[in-house]
Amino acid sequence: MTDLNGRVVIVTGASKGLGRSMATHLGTLGANVALVARSVDELESIADAAATEALVAPADVRDAEAVEAVVEATLDAFGRIDGLVNNAGVDFLTFGDERKPIVETTEAEWDTILDVNLKGVFLFTKGVLPTMLEQGSGNVVNVSSGLGRRSKANAVPYSTSKWAVEGFTRGVALEVASAGVNVNCLDPGGQVNTQIWNHLPAEKRRSILQPDVMDAAAAQLVAQGPGGVTGESMTAAEWERQFE
Repeated sequence: MTDLNGRVVIVTGASKGLGRSMATHLGTLGANVALVARSVDELESIADAAATEALVAPADVRDAEAVEAVVEATLDAFGRIDGLVNNAGVDFLTFGDERKPIVETTEAEWDTILDVNLKGVFLFTKGVLPTMLEQGSGNVVNVSSGLGRRSKANAVPYSTSKWAVEGFTRGVALEVASAGVNVNCLDPGGQVNTQIWNHLPAEKRRSILQPDVMDAAAAQLVAQGPGGVTGESMTAAEWERQFE
């Protein structure tokens, strides 16, 4: 089993779904986790049940000052940052709306999806890298999607954001590899039974991937030392095979 004792990891979008599952799992492996989302009550509930020390760090990932405050609070609480899981993300389906053609997409919808899914990744990555570079170690894990490598009609804003995250990941990986920091993408590998897919029938939700699908891969990626695998994008199952 992956040992994360003493590691410090920030997880965004930690209040529900994939983020909640990963944050909880990292704690069971010994990591101290900074829980980031906008819902304080839900974060406190997760922290209360955590296996290790957890920091409740409410923030909107689009807000640069809020992101900076999370990084500072994490350093104040734990003294270091070993991992960042950029999980926060939205789609039309997050809002309970149908996906729609680009000609029907409003500017506000476009901005929201791109700002959460891409700007949030940029702000948090930029925020933690100085600490990781000074430490000479660290891991950034960006949650991507199959739509970050292919496209689909009526999902253009989401797909665009995830393609951008894939390019961002590869570029940053090249910039920081020599300093001991690894940057990778993690894709669940299909539809996951989270809030986005609540509109599906219960039988269908039971048959798709469950929120713990990325737990093991995320832990393996966060556990990497300097010189680990970097600049790569794989599904959770592919990452697990990579580390066998």
